[in-house]
Amino acid sequence: MKNTSVVVILVLLAVMFVVGSSALFTVNETEQVLVRRFGEPTRVIKEPGLNIKVPFVDTATYFDKRLLNFDGDSQEIPTKDQKQLIVDAFARYRIVDTLRFFQSVGSVAGMEARLPNIINSALRQVLGEVDMSRILTEERAVLMRKSTQVATENSKEFGIEVVDVRMKRVDLPDENSQAVFRRMQTKREEEARDIRAGGDRESRTIRAKADRDQRVILAEARKTAEILRGEGDAQAQAIYNDAYTKDREFFDFWRSMQALERGLGSDSTTYVGPPSGDFFRYFNTESGTRELSRD
Repeated sequence: MKNTSVVVILVLLAVMFVVGSSALFTVNETEQVLVRRFGEPTRVIKEPGLNIKVPFVDTATYFDKRLLNFDGDSQEIPTKDQKQLIVDAFARYRIVDTLRFFQSVGSVAGMEARLPNIINSALRQVLGEVDMSRILTEERAVLMRKSTQVATENSKEFGIEVVDVRMKRVDLPDENSQAVFRRMQTKREEEARDIRAGGDRESRTIRAKADRDQRVILAEARKTAEILRGEGDAQAQAIYNDAYTKDREFFDFWRSMQALERGLGSDSTTYVGPPSGDFFRYFNTESGTRELSRD
């Protein structure tokens, strides 16, 4: 009898423990809980702490309160100027309406099955309104904010808030990449030709100016030389005239010696003939004076 009582007490304690453990549940700071009774939602608990539910009747479903990351697949998106881009994007979102989230998608896995369409639709709507060149500038941050707003608006029915949409990578399809590369190469070649043509024009301009300056400098130099030569000749003639008036015989002798030197100056020049020429008129007398003609 005593043993039976002990067994009953132990069974009751076990049942009380099971019932108590199934009636109590804890909500952490990072969690929110949806309580359902026979499958029907009854309440949402977002505050952390210890809570009570009806055992075997109520079910507690946990959801994360923190930001959740979603990394989507690469998608091909057209731009306003009909350029195709391969966009690899990711998003961060949080559950803001637990009941609607559960009723619409059921779980995080169900939500992430819907997110690719939401994110891609937002990117197509925003990037489809701009040219490709604007996506590669500082305006990209503005486009990402617009994409986030569109994604948030499109995801309200699922009880979530998309807080950020970003592009990890933007590429061109292979055929577009080759076409863009060829256009860039053609443009660079045109720029190189323009630069070379400008260099040739500048070179011709510099050469023409240098030739003109050279001709001007040479003309000025010749002019100065002619002036100086004329002045020198005038001074020399004045000196000759002055010397001639002071000593006519000596001046005549000196000019004759100069003429003789110029005429017979070379070492290979040999004179053969009588000394009766005009060059030798000062050598026909013993005194070296010019022999006067006699009547």
